[in-house]
Amino acid sequence: MKNRYLYPYIVKDLAKKMVFVGGPRQVGKTTLAKLIGQKKYQKPLYLNWDNRGDRKKIISNQLDYESDLLIFDEIHKYRQWKNYLKGEFDKNKERYNYLITGSARLDLYKKGGDSLLGRYHYYRLHPFSLREVLEIESDIEINKPLKFINNKRSNGIFRDLLTYGGFPEPFLEKDDVAIRRFHNERVDRLIKEDIRDLRTIRDISALQILAEVLPSKVGSLFSLNALREDFEVAHKTIALWVEILESFYYHFRIYPFTSSVFKSLRKEPKIYLWDWSQVEDQAAKLENIVASHLLKAVHFLYDVYGYKTELYFLRDRDGKEVDFLVTVDKKPWFVVEVKSKDKEVSKNLIYFVGKLHIPYAYQVIEEEGIDFKKDNVRVISISKFLSGLV
Repeated sequence: MKNRYLYPYIVKDLAKKMVFVGGPRQVGKTTLAKLIGQKKYQKPLYLNWDNRGDRKKIISNQLDYESDLLIFDEIHKYRQWKNYLKGEFDKNKERYNYLITGSARLDLYKKGGDSLLGRYHYYRLHPFSLREVLEIESDIEINKPLKFINNKRSNGIFRDLLTYGGFPEPFLEKDDVAIRRFHNERVDRLIKEDIRDLRTIRDISALQILAEVLPSKVGSLFSLNALREDFEVAHKTIALWVEILESFYYHFRIYPFTSSVFKSLRKEPKIYLWDWSQVEDQAAKLENIVASHLLKAVHFLYDVYGYKTELYFLRDRDGKEVDFLVTVDKKPWFVVEVKSKDKEVSKNLIYFVGKLHIPYAYQVIEEEGIDFKKDNVRVISISKFLSGLV
């Protein structure tokens, strides 16, 4: 088992507070938690709420007092989990370190229960990225240009990531049959086990159909009204279904950037999947893998260092659009346009760089070995660009 990119930061924070690790099903949260226990603690105790014996120990408070790390997996399925963890931590924080993992957002329930504010740090574990597979620690710096790596392995790793996604099991196996089975089983278990355990859904089959439809929506403006008409349900219902799938890390949405000097014509977001290997359209898949790498960098900078970094896209009243904008404290840091083959610098990219005074601009293309600068835009191969992130 290899260390994941969040390993050293979680270990450091465990000495001070509880650490929550959220992320998609099968992204490696349990493996990471157990690895930390094995490498850094004398007697870690792993408890999974889905296991009947472990559940009994949690409810009856039958914990091993010789343990030094308590790992609670999927405990958010316990109705009183916030009160339970608050009481445990306040009483025994000098005795134990606490590591909590879950395949739903651990801030899923914002109502009810005592507040855990100030008692934990929250991390979002992402799938493998190119730089993580290269096993090179990120050196990304806020409001500085990205620093790229020249590595002969980069393009091969990029191709594998594009085909098999970044989830550990299919990426490491690299088998076409395995990836198809992984897609089917992951979605099936997500909806019929995880979501059904926590949310009351009357039409679970419709939710599964929605999950199968969303990959075709990747990269385009995402309209709830259009989906509502397709599914013949109320707007409130389709909005709830989309929000539920998002809260369980099936997809994520990014929104158009607005400021005092710039307003977007439409407010619809764009949608991307956490598992980009499900996307069939090649251009949309390229856009998704870049979106996922950017989101991983944004979450890393926020979760680890506390920077208020966010990911947007750009679109003005005239329909000019650029794929991605990363901001710090709502101020533009760098902008990214994804192209399959076009090496000619995007006019929209040049327009927005001037309009918003964006310090750094990148146009990324699929072709290997490309890296030049024109009109203050760096045109660069996707594989090399991704090496500059996390």
